[in-house]
Amino acid sequence: MSQAKLKPCELCQNLSDIRYRIQYREEADWVLVCPQCWQQVSKDNPYYRYGGTWKARKK
Repeated sequence: MSQAKLKPCELCQNLSDIRYRIQYREEADWVLVCPQCWQQVSKDNPYYRYGGTWKARKK
């Protein structure tokens, strides 16, 4: 049985097999967030920047 490696979201700490690399505050570092947090912090945010998608590899 194959299983993806899950990693925690840097905001909510929930495990996810897909995370988005983003900046969402002025002069902030890049963070990896889950799809739910990504939707919350990107909406109407003038400081939002997308930097790519991390996907877990299935073993």
